[in-house]
Amino acid sequence: MNFGEKIRNARIAKGWSQAELAKQAGLSRRAIQNYEIENKLPRKRETYAKLAEVLGVDESLLADDSVDFVLRANEQYGANAMRQAMNLVEDVKALWAGGEMEEEDMDEIMRAIQDAYWQAKKENRKHVNSRFRKE
Repeated sequence: MNFGEKIRNARIAKGWSQAELAKQAGLSRRAIQNYEIENKLPRKRETYAKLAEVLGVDESLLADDSVDFVLRANEQYGANAMRQAMNLVEDVKALWAGGEMEEEDMDEIMRAIQDAYWQAKKENRKHVNSRFRKE
């Protein structure tokens, strides 16, 4: 289940409209639509905590290691890196769809891919927007 589906299910369980969830969380209705319909992710960690709080669910239900990876890419390298990280996660998930691999093995592979991503980013700093460079 993706992030948008988790948000939608928790919202419906509360009996709230998208507008009500947006109001309770201090977000725009469009943001909620982006999460639920367009499967976009919040750009800040605080948004996960706020949504979990108002929906009455554990934050770990909404955010997993993949989400942390994508958010970290955004924080360190900007929106392009966030899109790249999201695409990478989706591509890797597609490889595992319907597979027989053990959960621990999938986690280990995902960590290795994330490590390779960070190493490539580190080695290719010249391609990073200057405002995201940490000297």
